[in-house]
Amino acid sequence: MNFNRIVCFDLEMCCWNDGRESRTGEIIEIGVAELDLVTGEIVRRAQHYVKPEHDEISPFCTELTGIKPEVIAKNGKPLAAILKSIEQKFGGRHKIYAAWGRDDLILRAECKEKGLKVPFNEYLNLATLFRLQRHVNNKRCGQRAAMDMAGVEWEGRQHSGYVDAYNLARLAKTLFISPSD
Repeated sequence: MNFNRIVCFDLEMCCWNDGRESRTGEIIEIGVAELDLVTGEIVRRAQHYVKPEHDEISPFCTELTGIKPEVIAKNGKPLAAILKSIEQKFGGRHKIYAAWGRDDLILRAECKEKGLKVPFNEYLNLATLFRLQRHVNNKRCGQRAAMDMAGVEWEGRQHSGYVDAYNLARLAKTLFISPSD
């Protein structure tokens, strides 16, 4: 296990605001950013568009995430291919993966449903870690609010997996690397 790196990831999923049951659909984007805990540098980033097998990208989803159906049609790949790529490029089971909240459960559920292997063993919920470390009692503290508390300015468009993963790696740096390092 490589304890010198954390691979931050963020998922974007199909979503609707038309009265469907309050659940998200299939994953349509996985953003990844790898933080080197020794140097404090973000050493690698990736954005993967995933072609959903059963869901469609609603106008609401496009408005929220900025992801258009034609972008997925042109650039999307099956989840299996994306996960294999992430495992190969980011070290898979040899690294610790982290997200804000329980994206691991979403990914695990979709992998189980599709008969796929999750590309990691070790997972950290950085939302819980942040709340414990900063003594935040608000259970609904979002990533952007946490970044404000940590004095880290948000960069880019929120609800983009690529941007959110990058910002999460920047926030993770404040959790794991002291300013004197």
